[in-house]
Amino acid sequence: MQVTPIPVTKLIDEFSRLPGIGPKTASRLTFYLLRNPAERAISLSEALRELHEKVLFCSQCFNIAESDPCSVCSNEQRDQSLICVVEEPLDVLAIERTRDYHGLYHVLHGAIAPAEGIGPEDLKIAELVGRIQASETPVREIIVATNPNLEGEATAMYIARQLEGQHVKLTRLARGLPMGGDLEYADEITLSRALSGRSEM
Repeated sequence: MQVTPIPVTKLIDEFSRLPGIGPKTASRLTFYLLRNPAERAISLSEALRELHEKVLFCSQCFNIAESDPCSVCSNEQRDQSLICVVEEPLDVLAIERTRDYHGLYHVLHGAIAPAEGIGPEDLKIAELVGRIQASETPVREIIVATNPNLEGEATAMYIARQLEGQHVKLTRLARGLPMGGDLEYADEITLSRALSGRSEM
């Protein structure tokens, strides 16, 4: 006998498929929407519909956008000779929040992870190489800003190999100790990189 109405069960199941949301959180979200005015649920469904109707991927940098090319790629005030390579669109938002970067981006949509069946051909690496070769403005520097983990390092090394002979400067984001962190809690690799990447005071 079905105790919970089918639409409720269906929504709980859909919420449960989202990353980081388990059955309990999915149930809480569903019953929250049930208790609130219908306008809130309608507003959510409208936002979800517009997500796929109005958001696309820029054909140049592969970041999410409302137009193609995106507002960053089409902005002539940005440094067209500088490209920052990131794993995901969320990384673009993080770098933009610093307000210190004024170049372009290239979003890979993941990192090389053989254990998960993700190879270089599943990422936008070939498109990056093609973009550099076809660029009207010569690209002087590529900043590889992949995550500092095994997958990010493997991806960075693969990109470096693919760009050999392209006459472009390849740099990696500096890594070290976070503000407010204690040396005693830092791992050996982080400390080693902080030492090698030290700067003059």
